[in-house]
Amino acid sequence: MIKRILLSLIMLLLIAYLVVAVTAFNKRPADRICSDMELAIKDSVNAGFITRQEIATLMHRKGIYPVGKKMDRIHTKSLERELNKHPLIDRAECYKTPSNKLCIEITQRVPVLRIMSNNGENYYIDNKGNIMPPESKCVAHLAIVTGEVEKSFATRYLHKFGVFLQQNDFWNAQVEQINVLPGKEIELVPRVGNHIVYLGKIDNFEEKLSRLRLFYEKALNQVGWNKYSRINLEFNNQIICTKRDSTDTARPQVKL
Repeated sequence: MIKRILLSLIMLLLIAYLVVAVTAFNKRPADRICSDMELAIKDSVNAGFITRQEIATLMHRKGIYPVGKKMDRIHTKSLERELNKHPLIDRAECYKTPSNKLCIEITQRVPVLRIMSNNGENYYIDNKGNIMPPESKCVAHLAIVTGEVEKSFATRYLHKFGVFLQQNDFWNAQVEQINVLPGKEIELVPRVGNHIVYLGKIDNFEEKLSRLRLFYEKALNQVGWNKYSRINLEFNNQIICTKRDSTDTARPQVKL
């Protein structure tokens, strides 16, 4: 009986010690001051829209710059909500460190196409099909979309083509311009080869480009990349080529 009582007392003392230790360890002074802000911007190579200075200026303007403020007055969720309102930010994550720093990780929206429509509209499309403003400078090379481009067509259909280009090194380097015709047929202006690629409707573009790449490798590497003025991929299981002659007109170009 005595041993059981002693054992119970020891267990109670142990539990009490653990509670006090954990409480003391987690106790943080109420007057802790934020000493620094660490800011990481992801996708800077592919996107390059936002700089650290721009984020700091934005936070100063909104009165949410954390350095010098008490740590318990800094609300990370509120900071995230404010930063996520920025049209070029896809996601912001904020957290505090035990060393009195605030860390912010910014994920930028990634553009996949530049739209320069005949109606004068000028904007980017990101990899989620959303419209981005044109005023920022993009670091990465993007194909330019010209012609009869409606925003609904760009966000619903063309963005998928842009994502495909972004994920495919060969076609991302080869496709310089996408021209949208009045019936929403698609023409491509390649970077290598003085010809126009006519896709027709944008449906099944991956299969069409797969045929074209095979044609490049098997045919154009043999006869020359400038032999044809037009390559038609509209129909299944065939490629129709128009030979170049003196009546060919220059391919469409875009001035930035």
